Amino acid sequence: MGAEDHHAPSPAEDAEAAGRTEEARRRLLLSFTAFDASHHRLWLRYAHTQLGSRAAARLVVDDACRHLLEHWQHALRQESLTGYAWTVLKEHVARWLSERGDRPQLAGTAAFHAAVRKVLLFELRDEFAVLAGEIGLYSAIARLPERQYDVVVLRYVLGCTEDEVASYLGFAAATVRSHIRHAKRKLARELA
Repeated sequence: MGAEDHHAPSPAEDAEAAGRTEEARRRLLLSFTAFDASHHRLWLRYAHTQLGSRAAARLVVDDACRHLLEHWQHALRQESLTGYAWTVLKEHVARWLSERGDRPQLAGTAAFHAAVRKVLLFELRDEFAVLAGEIGLYSAIARLPERQYDVVVLRYVLGCTEDEVASYLGFAAATVRSHIRHAKRKLARELA
């Protein structure tokens, strides 16, 4: 190879490459900001049901968002961005609870009590008519398999539609309906 084959980039070429890099970073940040804007509120509400504190929920969600932003290119390459992000959030919630030797606070949150009374118990009033107290229901929900638990919390506690739950978890809507159906059956068996 001759010397002409190894030419150093000119200042204009360096500036152009830096501009492309900056534009790519700006687009990544913009896409993350849009994703965060569409998920942040629900994530806060979910974290609050698990941690029992709005302040703790803000800290955990902010930490999860920082993690996602730092690994945003990796997140964008996942088969389901929303499913991957949900997993990141749950890992941060679990770490927070584990570091404090605590368990999910679902049954203790006011949002959970109100939502269950207004939605889940109304929808399943015949199956839950024999329920002696709310604590039995809360405990039964806490024992659901992980995906059923997530679906029940998102659908009945946080008031998401089935399509929204599917979007947040990266599932098909039919999968969400299946999880709901199985969760209802399991809860009815446990509480009947």
